[in-house]
Amino acid sequence: MARTDVEGAQNVEVSRPIPCEKTPAEQLAVMERYTAVHRDATKRGLSRLEREVACLEVIYPVLFRSIGDDDTIAGRLDFLPLGFGCVTSLGGVGHYCVFHKLRAFKERLGTPGERARVDALLDYWRDHDVKALYCDEVLDDACVGRFIDCSYPFMATARLSGMMLDYGKLLRLGVDGMADLVASGERGDFRDACGRALDLFGACIDRQVELVGEALARCGSREQGRAAELRLMVDDLRAVRHGPPCTFHQALQLFWLYALVSGCINYGRLDVLLGDYLEADIRSGRITEDDAYRWLRGLWTMIENRRTTVNGRIVVGGYGRPNPDAADRLCRIALRVCRDCRYVEPQFTLRFCRETPADIMDAAYTCIAEGATYPTLYNDDVEVPAVGAAMGVPRAVAEQYVPFGCTEFVIQGKSVGTPNTLVNLLKILQMSLHGGVDPQDGVQKAGPVAVRPLAELRTFEDVWDNYTALLDHYLDLAESCQTASYRVMNREVGFLFASMLTDDCLGRGRALLDGGVEILGGTCETYGNINASDSLWALKTLVFDEGRYTLEEVVAACDADFTSADPAEAARLARIQADLKAADKYGNDLEGPDAMADRLYEHVARGVRDRGRAAGMGYLLIVISNNQTNTDWGLQTAASPDGRPAGLYMNPANNPQAGAARSGPTAMLKSLVRFDPALHAGSVQNIKLTPQAFSNHPGKVRALFDTYFALGGCQLMVTVVDRGQLEDAQRRPELYPDLLVRVAGYSAVFVDLPREVQDEVMSRMLWD
Repeated sequence: MARTDVEGAQNVEVSRPIPCEKTPAEQLAVMERYTAVHRDATKRGLSRLEREVACLEVIYPVLFRSIGDDDTIAGRLDFLPLGFGCVTSLGGVGHYCVFHKLRAFKERLGTPGERARVDALLDYWRDHDVKALYCDEVLDDACVGRFIDCSYPFMATARLSGMMLDYGKLLRLGVDGMADLVASGERGDFRDACGRALDLFGACIDRQVELVGEALARCGSREQGRAAELRLMVDDLRAVRHGPPCTFHQALQLFWLYALVSGCINYGRLDVLLGDYLEADIRSGRITEDDAYRWLRGLWTMIENRRTTVNGRIVVGGYGRPNPDAADRLCRIALRVCRDCRYVEPQFTLRFCRETPADIMDAAYTCIAEGATYPTLYNDDVEVPAVGAAMGVPRAVAEQYVPFGCTEFVIQGKSVGTPNTLVNLLKILQMSLHGGVDPQDGVQKAGPVAVRPLAELRTFEDVWDNYTALLDHYLDLAESCQTASYRVMNREVGFLFASMLTDDCLGRGRALLDGGVEILGGTCETYGNINASDSLWALKTLVFDEGRYTLEEVVAACDADFTSADPAEAARLARIQADLKAADKYGNDLEGPDAMADRLYEHVARGVRDRGRAAGMGYLLIVISNNQTNTDWGLQTAASPDGRPAGLYMNPANNPQAGAARSGPTAMLKSLVRFDPALHAGSVQNIKLTPQAFSNHPGKVRALFDTYFALGGCQLMVTVVDRGQLEDAQRRPELYPDLLVRVAGYSAVFVDLPREVQDEVMSRMLWD
């Protein structure tokens, strides 16, 4: 087993983390205690579940922060460079060590002795960090790289992203009721560990009572309003310490604290979870909608302060809600909060359908028109049947789908669907045109596949077959690396808090990845989809249909990056690039390039799906996603036959490459609906409009969106900016501290993005 490089970033980080409240000495003491407990449990031969709960008892409740001055619910957590988690966006997966952050922490320490103590931690965790163990098992020198090493055509990681728990079970039963449920089955390591975890959760609630009490003691005599709010927090924490919540505020509080200790950073269908509590409180006169607005705004702030960049999903609307009227009341208040807050997170999402009230759609479009970038829109009339077909579940189950992260789907409380593999379709195409060698770095990356030389590729179908033969090797890796991530994670941890609120772990008496979860799914992120299909179309038309160039000429021009020191040669290469760029492109509602994009999509989507089925998974599906990996991977991807130069960002998700959509927004959106949504687990669709488009032509914009959704459009994310605004923000960032853009599957403050990502966002067509 090879030892892989564990240094460097392990996820995209755009939002700036809030500094830890604890002193470096306090942080070091916690990390040492955690390590000692892990080491001792391992030496004593305790089960992974006993070890997990013992380690959790080290970090909880000690990592809870003080109550903020404006907090309306309790619960803020610090995160250390090592500890326990589910995702790399907050700490890491299972027992984790973020090595580059721990090394940075080491440099803040004042004495050689303290730094030596950190070195001891680094040495220990190199052999016990769950992600490092996974990487040691699956990575290689050519084909499979660690996320995010973009020199590889394929990347893999271990994480448990997108867990959407059944918080309704917790609210129905309360803490003591959950304990009774845990104790009701046959005793064993899993139930015993869950019982201890629930005791720990109770201790966390007790600690919140203490922290709120401390905040209350700090209140001055003139702060009677704040004091009353804090007393309500104390009362409601005590109320949910044992029994189920009875009020909206109590339910909100209990849900939030459990989400924190579980390590889950996406929250699911909030209107379903809390709508009935809200309705009952308002009808009884206990609270007003303004009270609910203030508390929901407090939740928004708590989620924003976690700073997970691409997560924090709150979902409202759509089919499958037991009490739509109560849920819609909460939805309307949440839309007000979304409009007023203008936060990067939560990723506020509206599922809509033909039954969605008109005023809710109007409010959603108002938020978008004013530049909030939220809500993201999901068309349930398309998504629900598509999810049912893709995951092989009945409609009642499919109605409980929820998007997380950049857009991946899971079934709330019933499935795992973490995206642990990523594939660069464009880089693999280039490799297939170079005998398996990546032209970016000259490394052979074909694995066991015998790639045919250019001289043998006499027809376009030869090119296609050569490409897909190599591509299929990487689709094999998508399955094997995904299932390996589950095997390694399950070997090391049980994810106890997530397991208790996921069907049917308690019923089966097994942890999440140990046969407990009802639907074991997974997703593979695909990148460079449209660059690859446009390249294939350009080769088909210019080389094989029209004969303007030979295949060797086009490949050589790409290898030269369309440039030469010789003026005559430079002019020839420029003509080739111009012709490649001028070839018909996806995004213009043209049959040829759109059909090529669909052909490639079908091959990849069905290939991944079928491999997941053969492996016995509940589902394994592609997600046409985007964070900023299209840019990062583009930086290390050579020039391509669509005319794209080396090092340029690749197309974002399901959208055309910059400058390719030349026929207007309607044509672009019609291209987007070509792909069968029953073959994927989420697809990012972006469009960028000016405020004037909404203010001067509101009817046309609504008609544009309505037409897109009526044609089968499944999802839409909208950025609204003025012409020249992004360019000015790049020149004078100090003037635009709050300018939000939709990067792809997430929003960000534009000036916080790396320059290359800013350039990619600016390159997208702006319609007015």
